Amino acid sequence: MRLDRYLANRARLSRQDVRCLLAESRVQVNGETSQIMDLEIRVFDRIELDGELLQEGKAARYLMLHKPAGCVSATQDATHRTVLDLIDEPDKQDLHIAGRLDFNTTGLMLLTNDGQWSRRLTQPTSLQGKVYLVETEDEIDPACVDAFARGMYFRFENLTTLPAELVILASNKARLTLHEGRYHQVKRMFGHFNNKVTALHRERMGHLILDTALEPGDYRPLTEHEIAQI
Repeated sequence: MRLDRYLANRARLSRQDVRCLLAESRVQVNGETSQIMDLEIRVFDRIELDGELLQEGKAARYLMLHKPAGCVSATQDATHRTVLDLIDEPDKQDLHIAGRLDFNTTGLMLLTNDGQWSRRLTQPTSLQGKVYLVETEDEIDPACVDAFARGMYFRFENLTTLPAELVILASNKARLTLHEGRYHQVKRMFGHFNNKVTALHRERMGHLILDTALEPGDYRPLTEHEIAQI
């Protein structure tokens, strides 16, 4: 929300009154005077008017989790354990998942309370590649490489997937880079070649790589450098 709109709503002031407050340097955002009417305000910002606190400002939180198999990518579920059940943090209900994984898919998962940050990470237009290790039941057909690179047509959604990079590592093992997250996308792409995915593990999202020190079910806060990479 813009600063002038926030002040008008929070302090019940007219737009003219808000302009005067800003011009008179009576508004502080995160401890600094601001006169910018269209400054974008977030829940993480501390806002004061004439020294009176209008908004405390929440702490932005960013966690890296090594998701284990058999865990639901949800904040609550009546039947199964969720990724949020693995988190031992205050106010964890404020967190949301940036990039879900299927029930038995393992690997890198990110949780945050920063919606703008997670959108930058997950929107296809951001071109943040998601890298997976894939194991299949049968030998991987080399024709998959070109087919994935061209994009594959999904009849149900009536769309063609974005180009994906497949590197075959062994007869039934490969590394796949996607730039989107369609429903069961990896399984459906290999299913086109009648090959069943038996294991799927996410190694990377954008520039963020799963910390190898994290065991399945473990998590840690992101570093400032990692946060800034998205």
